[in-house]
Amino acid sequence: MDRQRDRRPDARPALKRRLRGPRSLRATRAGWCFIAIIFGVGFAALNTGNNLLYLVLALMLAFLVLSGLLSETSLRGIRIERKLPSELFARGSNRVVLRIFNKQKRAPAFAISLEDTLETESGPESAGRAFALRIGPADAVSRSYVLEPDSRGAIRFDRVRVSTRFPFGLFVKSAELDAPAEALVYPELIAVGDPSDASAAGDEDHEAAGRSSAGDNLAGLREFVPGDSIKRVHWRRTLRAGRLVVGEREGDAIGEIEVLLSLAPGTPYAQQEMRISQAASEVVSYLEADLRVGLRSPHVRIPPDTGAAHRTELLRYLAFVDGETLHQAESRGRVPAPNPNANEHATSDAEARV
Repeated sequence: MDRQRDRRPDARPALKRRLRGPRSLRATRAGWCFIAIIFGVGFAALNTGNNLLYLVLALMLAFLVLSGLLSETSLRGIRIERKLPSELFARGSNRVVLRIFNKQKRAPAFAISLEDTLETESGPESAGRAFALRIGPADAVSRSYVLEPDSRGAIRFDRVRVSTRFPFGLFVKSAELDAPAEALVYPELIAVGDPSDASAAGDEDHEAAGRSSAGDNLAGLREFVPGDSIKRVHWRRTLRAGRLVVGEREGDAIGEIEVLLSLAPGTPYAQQEMRISQAASEVVSYLEADLRVGLRSPHVRIPPDTGAAHRTELLRYLAFVDGETLHQAESRGRVPAPNPNANEHATSDAEARV
């Protein structure tokens, strides 16, 4: 019953959005000074009865009305589209693009500030800011900001706060546009060793058997598929065919790497995250080196493979894996224990074979 109660969606954010007004207005420092001057002029006009002071007061009040009308014109018709990168990494520079549309057919929008927000347990949190000086009528511009998530796992974007100080900078008028989106943050990437060193042992065994690790004769051609290294592209045939063509050479062999993720019981949380980050870094590094990469942990084994879909599968597992789950699975012995000669405090281990 407790789990079912926890899974029920929280209705409070939706209720707050319904009760929230379409616009919010906040005076700047210059705006508060201008309002103080208005009260001063009005007080002087009432006490003295000077018609000139009444005229100045009327002009200043009209100035406020004009400011509100022009700022409303800038915000009306603004629509936002968020474009996330294909991969998000914790503590990395991930560029998020905000596409700003001005739906008005005649009026441009000026001085548009954007603030993207994330849903967190403590409430909305700023994800990044962007600014557009001018957006023409029925036009669109793209602005971006750098997102640096603190940790791996799922994140949820809440809404985009659109504001402007146009035209006089006296007030900040803003509106909140709902733009919900979910994304998955992969573990942080850190520096790892050269991938060629991990597969050197496999290459030496291959050459000792009397076969070349990379033949010179072209054995065949095939179309380029996602996950193939750019080094395998046959550029002469590619120019003739008008599409990317990959050449297969005689004796060409692809090394296989299996990354081992094992955590000792009682490992502090910071060290667990560091080991998971190293495993993710090795996965990315070996795949970019055109190797077949697999992953083995105490409760799952992903066979070695290549390609974008396989890369996503490995990184998704590392984004959700939990240190406590690994400890429980390892104690039950669901998979063979790792090499006893390996350092138990290492984040991951790589086994090369051909």
